[in-house]
Amino acid sequence: MIAPIYATIGQTITLEGYADDFGSHIVAVEFSLDGGTTWERHSTEASTPDRSIHWTFQWTPEQAGAYSFKVRSVTEDGRTSPEAASTNIVVS
Repeated sequence: MIAPIYATIGQTITLEGYADDFGSHIVAVEFSLDGGTTWERHSTEASTPDRSIHWTFQWTPEQAGAYSFKVRSVTEDGRTSPEAASTNIVVS
């Protein structure tokens, strides 16, 4: 769990981090703003199996509320992270 983030409607926030699967090739990173019900996939075309992936996610909230942000990696053989990294985003 990452510390909660506080944001304002219309203000772009940037989240970033690293993903590593210890030798397995990560081919995508997926993001969710609804606690993992739906996922948006971003390809990591320039990745190699021997390096971690630096990811960034920018989002401009349009409505106030509480959002559950999750991020997970996807390997070449289709496996996803066993547990997604997550944080809560509170928008006012």
